[in-house]
Amino acid sequence: MAARRKRKKSRTERISFKPRTSKRKNKRQVGRLGPSLIRILKILAVACVFVCAAACIVVGIVVGFSFLEKYVKETTPVSDETVRLELADVPAWVNDQLKQKVLAAARGDGDDLRLDENAAGPVQQNIAREVVWLDEVTVQRTHDGFHIEGRWRRPVGLVKSGLRRFYVDAEQVVLDFVEMPHLPIVKITGLPLIIKIPPLGEVWVRDDLAAAIEIIKRLEQMDKLVTPDKPLLYEIDRVDVSNFNGRENTQHPHIVMYAKDNTQIIWGAEVGKWQRHLESTDEQKLAKLYGYYKEYGTLSGGAKYINLRDPQDNIPLPIDKY
Repeated sequence: MAARRKRKKSRTERISFKPRTSKRKNKRQVGRLGPSLIRILKILAVACVFVCAAACIVVGIVVGFSFLEKYVKETTPVSDETVRLELADVPAWVNDQLKQKVLAAARGDGDDLRLDENAAGPVQQNIAREVVWLDEVTVQRTHDGFHIEGRWRRPVGLVKSGLRRFYVDAEQVVLDFVEMPHLPIVKITGLPLIIKIPPLGEVWVRDDLAAAIEIIKRLEQMDKLVTPDKPLLYEIDRVDVSNFNGRENTQHPHIVMYAKDNTQIIWGAEVGKWQRHLESTDEQKLAKLYGYYKEYGTLSGGAKYINLRDPQDNIPLPIDKY
């Protein structure tokens, strides 16, 4: 009996021993998990710190850029896009291309558009240097830009030299070529020995050129007085001064004009010298020409030529070309 009790007790002890073994294992597992969990928590904590720091940096950058943008707007000069450039008293004949040419010169490289006390000077210098079409330029600073005005040079004659084309105004000032199809600009041909042309903006001193321009100016005056609704000058293609002062042939007309259809208009001696060659006066020549124009409504009325220099002819008659 005693032996059985011992075995039962021994079995009981073995049975009661298993739970103790499980508790020890759990303790060992908890002991093993402890450092790993701590490491994970540390990593998470470090990550949180980095995330918070990154967020703070982003916020700081955004705030910094906002402040910088405000600072730049307040401290940098006004850009050329915000500066107002006003061209004052612009004649109707000035086209957009010519206006843009002046405005581009006024802007320069952009540095001259600072709205300070000395800003108008450089802008005025830029225009005077780059644009010969505008003379006596004055620039005044306004609260938001610049007020630009001056005396515009209107071209009256077109001269060709080789592949180069350029204009001259009523004062014989040389102007660069800009398309002006709406203006009655007359070609001036027959200028010999064009060796050197003056720089743009300079006066081209030539007697033959001056003689052609003087006739064009007289025609402009008559258009305003006699035919303002239909200017005769639009029908003049060119003024030929090849035989100016009889340099090619003393017996031939000194100056000849041509209409758009190539009708020859014989003018004769330069303005003011009609009496030397026993021609009609300059006023008579103009009266004959405009009398013909008003009667026929055009210079291309079928005439082979229109003779203005003969004092015996009161009104030129059209002569059949054929």
